[in-house]
Amino acid sequence: MKFKILTLLLLSIVVLSCKKENKVPDVKIEDVIISDSIPPEIEIDSIIVDSVVIEEPEIITPPKQEKKKAIAKPKKIVHKSNNSYTNSSIKFSPIEHATLVIEYNNTTIYIDPVGGKETYKNFKSPNFILITDIHDDHLDLETLKSINTLNTIIIGTAAVKNKLPAELLTNYTTMFSGLSRSFSTSKMSLDVEGVAMYNIRKEAEKYHPKSRGNGYVLTLNNKRIYISGDTEDTFEMRHLKNIDIAFVCMNLPYTMSVESAASAVLDFKPKQVFPYHYKGTNGFSDVKKFKSIVNKGNKNIEVIQLDWY
Repeated sequence: MKFKILTLLLLSIVVLSCKKENKVPDVKIEDVIISDSIPPEIEIDSIIVDSVVIEEPEIITPPKQEKKKAIAKPKKIVHKSNNSYTNSSIKFSPIEHATLVIEYNNTTIYIDPVGGKETYKNFKSPNFILITDIHDDHLDLETLKSINTLNTIIIGTAAVKNKLPAELLTNYTTMFSGLSRSFSTSKMSLDVEGVAMYNIRKEAEKYHPKSRGNGYVLTLNNKRIYISGDTEDTFEMRHLKNIDIAFVCMNLPYTMSVESAASAVLDFKPKQVFPYHYKGTNGFSDVKKFKSIVNKGNKNIEVIQLDWY
């Protein structure tokens, strides 16, 4: 009996021991699986990926935008107060190239105004603006808008009119070659006559075709003043009569040579002539040569040189 009891005790101990051994390995295996659920090599991979991003920033950096090219500011024209000429109380002030201001008895006339409002700060607002052509060295919309007043009369061709906005057409007068218009106030009278301006050389006709632009003859204080605009030595120029003061252009290839300008001046015989609009593609025209030719042909024509540039 004792033997049986001892045998049963031993068997119980063995069974319990086996169960205990089976439980421990199961727990350890589960722990290993949990600890290995994120393998070390994956962590290493993530570090490698991050390092690639750092080494190749162009992948994550947006492409650089091209900088906008700076727009060149328009040249500022500064009028020289001592650069003027007065004849019979009429004051002529060159601004630049084709631009001129004429003043008489509280009346101010701008010829082809360009350069912006600041350019004219030393002058009164214009009573009249004359425009010879549609090119931007004669017609500048922004300048016109800034200097125009409710009482300003703008005079130009039909081609010029077609370029202007409605706000500048309120007091617009269209002029044609051969047409004359009179304007008067209590203090002065002004007559304006259109004179044909155009190129006559075949290769230059594209620059200034006939009937698009106008030169002008102004009659002010009994003086006849010719403004040539962009032209060659046309029939109309050569047959001008009784001109006291002339402003004559000379710049190739756009208008004419100094020889052609001098030849035309010797034909229509103004009392005084001012070379203007004399800068071309190859620089300045030889205005001294122009003076020499004119004075050699007619000593009675006074050539006056002002500073236009």
